[in-house]
Amino acid sequence: MARREPSLIDKAARTTTVSQHLTGAVSWGALMTLSAALALYRHNGLQTDRLGSLLIVYFLGGALAWPLAVTAAGWVSGGKPLETRFAACLLCLAIATMSMTAFLFALDYRIFYSRWHAPSGSLIWMFQFAFTGASAVYQFGVLGSRLFLPLGLVWLPTASYYLARRLR
Repeated sequence: MARREPSLIDKAARTTTVSQHLTGAVSWGALMTLSAALALYRHNGLQTDRLGSLLIVYFLGGALAWPLAVTAAGWVSGGKPLETRFAACLLCLAIATMSMTAFLFALDYRIFYSRWHAPSGSLIWMFQFAFTGASAVYQFGVLGSRLFLPLGLVWLPTASYYLARRLR
């Protein structure tokens, strides 16, 4: 019986264990929380009504994005040179972190505005659901993404280089 060549997905899954995913997720979530806290401190001295909630959203956004980004980067760049792996890790980690955090903002908006929405499943409800989510993602893109700066610009390439060296 001939032995089959492992696929890129098999290689990506083999390079990262569950404990590495968890450690990376908690670390990346903590870094995103620290980045948001520093940005809030610089802008208004942490004088915001929902500081704890905001920091939790940024932590969960980073923590939930990490395993998705690592898996996607391994799948996209498996077996490629270091520069290609670095670019894939940078892109996947940035997109996953922003997308997951924006998704959590959209869920928070949905929970808040659901009391004024039409009954679930109706045509009006579907429009309300879609536009509430879209406006939450837009507002996050305009206002919330700046909380990843300036520390996120330092940690993103650093984490991407670390991941690129690990993914082989």
